[in-house]
Amino acid sequence: MKVSFQGRGFAPVGPKVKPSRGGAVSTDSPKNIQKAGEMMIFYDFEVFKYDWMVVFIDLTEKKETVIINGPDQLRRFYEKHKGTIWAGYNSRNYDQYILKGILCGFNPKDVNDWIILEDKPGYRFSSLFRNFPVINYDVIPNPPISLKTLEAFMGHSIKETSVPFDIDRPLTEAEIQETVKYCRHDVEETVEVWLRRKEDEFDAQMSLVKAFNLPISDIGRTKAQLSAKILGAVQRDHDDEFELQLPGTLRIEKYTEVLNWYKNPLNRDYSKALEIEVAGVPHVFAWGGLHGAIPQYFGEGYFINVDVASYYPSLMLVYKWLSRNVADPSKYEEIYHTRLKLKAEKNPMQQPYKIVLNSTYGAMKDRHNAMYDPRQANNVCVGGQLLLLDLIERLEDHCDIIQSNTDGILIKLRHYDDYELIDDICWEWEERTGMRLEFDEFRRVYQKDVNNYLVVPDGPLVDEKGKPRWKCKGAYVKKLSDLDYDLPIVNRAIVNFFLYDIPPEKTIMECSDLRDFQKVVKVSSKYKYAIYSPTITLEKIRDDKGRSKTVKRFSGGEVQTDKTFRVFASKDHSKGGLFKVSGKIVKGREKNPEQFANTPDHCFIINDDVCGMPIPDELDKGYYIKMAWDRLNDFGIKQVGGGFNQCNCSGAMYRQRTSNALKNSRGGKG
Repeated sequence: MKVSFQGRGFAPVGPKVKPSRGGAVSTDSPKNIQKAGEMMIFYDFEVFKYDWMVVFIDLTEKKETVIINGPDQLRRFYEKHKGTIWAGYNSRNYDQYILKGILCGFNPKDVNDWIILEDKPGYRFSSLFRNFPVINYDVIPNPPISLKTLEAFMGHSIKETSVPFDIDRPLTEAEIQETVKYCRHDVEETVEVWLRRKEDEFDAQMSLVKAFNLPISDIGRTKAQLSAKILGAVQRDHDDEFELQLPGTLRIEKYTEVLNWYKNPLNRDYSKALEIEVAGVPHVFAWGGLHGAIPQYFGEGYFINVDVASYYPSLMLVYKWLSRNVADPSKYEEIYHTRLKLKAEKNPMQQPYKIVLNSTYGAMKDRHNAMYDPRQANNVCVGGQLLLLDLIERLEDHCDIIQSNTDGILIKLRHYDDYELIDDICWEWEERTGMRLEFDEFRRVYQKDVNNYLVVPDGPLVDEKGKPRWKCKGAYVKKLSDLDYDLPIVNRAIVNFFLYDIPPEKTIMECSDLRDFQKVVKVSSKYKYAIYSPTITLEKIRDDKGRSKTVKRFSGGEVQTDKTFRVFASKDHSKGGLFKVSGKIVKGREKNPEQFANTPDHCFIINDDVCGMPIPDELDKGYYIKMAWDRLNDFGIKQVGGGFNQCNCSGAMYRQRTSNALKNSRGGKG
C-alpha cells in the first residue's frame, strides 16, 4: 500500500485485510448490536514532540485513512464514526486517550508523557475526555503480551522503525512516510491478532452484550466488569478477609494438619503455604489452590480424571459464597441453571452464561471490581481444596493418586474391577457435598510435575471434529497456536513422542518450515538494548579478599536497534549468541550482558517475514534435538544409546476396553 499525503490530512488507501459488512448502529440499542459488531475501525496513534499521526483501517467501508497533524480532520472522522467500535492494541490504556486529547485541543505529546513517562492512567488527564465517548475494544490479551511478540509468533516482520520517538524536532517528510508505514503495519497486525482471537474473545464479549441486553459501549469492558454489571454488584468494603466459613459437610479425619493450618491465625498470609505428603504424593496447600503430583511419572493402565463440574460456581451457590456485593444472588442461580440447560442441549448460547459464572471468582479477588469480596473468594478457594482433600481421603485406600489440582484428581485404578467401588465412593461424596463429578478416562500419563504433563485418552486421539482429546499443561507440551508459537518444533517433537512413539530426531529432521525453529525473545524495559555476537574472553582477577577467580569479559558485538528478535541455532560457530545489556554499573564496571534464556550460543537472527522461508543450511537441527531430549529427561525419560528408558514407570497394567463400558457404568448412578 502506498500513502498519499494531502496536506497531511486524509489519505484514503485500500486495506490489505478482508473487511466485514455492516450498517448503521445506535450506541445503546440492543437490537443493533449485531450490526455494531460488524462495524469496526482499527487504529493506532504515533506521537512525537512536534508531530502526531494516526492510521485507521475501516472494515465496514473497506478503506484506510491516514491523518497527520490534522485535528480538524480527526474531529470530522470522529463525528462520522463515533457509533462504531474502535479497536486497537493497548488502546484501552493509550490510543483512546490520545484521540480524546486531540479532540479536546490538548497537545497529544502532553497526554503521551502523562501515560508513558509519568505512568498515570489516561482518564485522569482531564475530565473533558468524558465529552468524547469512544466505543473502544482492546485487542491486547490478558495477561498482556507485546504486539511485536505476537507478530513474531505469526512469522511476520518485527523490524522497528528507524525514526526515534524522542526526536527533538519536526519530522522530515521521509520520516513521516516511514512512520506511517510502521503505524500501518501495526494496525494490520492488530487486525491479524483480532481475527485469530475473534471467536474466543471478541465474539465472547459480544455474546455477553447481546445475551444480557447491554449497551454496545460495554464491549470495551473486561469479562469480570461485565459480569459485575450483569449481576448488579455494588462495591462496598469488607474487613473480614480471613474469617473462613468451612463447609458443614466436610469430613477430614486423617489430614487434620491441613485443616488446622488454615485455622491458624499465623497463616493468614497469601505468601504462606503448607507442604505436606497426601496419599504418598507431595502436595502444596495455599490460598490460591491445591497442587500435588508425583514428579517424573510415567504410567500405563486405567486412569480416571475425576473433575468437579463447574466447581467454583457450584460452591458459591451451594454454600452461599457468592460476593456479598450482589444484592440478588438469585440472578447468579438463574444464570447457573440456564447455562446447564443450554449445555445439555449443546446450544452455543450457553457461552455468555458460562463466562459470567467463571468470571465471578476472579472478580471477587479484584479490588477494583464491584464484586470485590476477598472473604468469599477465600471461602471458595479454601473450601474447595478441603472438600477435594476429603475426597482424596475416601479414595486413597482403593486407588493411586497421581495428581491433584484445584478442581480435580487424577487417579489410577489398581484393578479394572475397582471402578464400581470408586464410583460408589464418589457418589457418596457428591450426595454429601452437593457437588457433581465428571469422569474422563485415560490410558497413559507423562508427568514432569503438577504444572507439566500430558495425558493420553482412551480411544481416538481426536474427536469427530478433529479436536485433540489428550489433556496437557505446561510449556513443553502445550497445544500450539499462531499466537503462541515459540520453539514449536521442540514442543511438537515431545508431543509426537508421547502420542505416537515417534523419536524426536525424526520429527525435527523431517521438518522443512523455518518458522517452526524460531525462538522469540524481547528486550524488556529493564534493559537498554541487545547485542549480537560479542567476543567473550576469560580473565583472571582477584576479588576483594585477594582470592583468584576467573570472570567473563565482553567486547565488540553488534548493537541491535530492534527490541524483539527471532533467533535460530547456527552451525557456524564463528557466530555468537544474543545478549541483553542493562548498562548498570557494579563495583565500578558495567555489568556483563546477559544471554537471553533458551537461546543458543551460536545463532542467527531473522526479523523479516519468515512465512514460507526455506531452511538455510546453517540451521543447527542438532541443537533442537538435544533440547527435546533434555526436556524429555525432565519428564524422567532418558536417552539410552539409540533408544530410551522410562524412569519411575508404574508398570503396564493396561488392558483394552471400551469407553462405553465405563460411561454406562457411570451413568447408572443417575
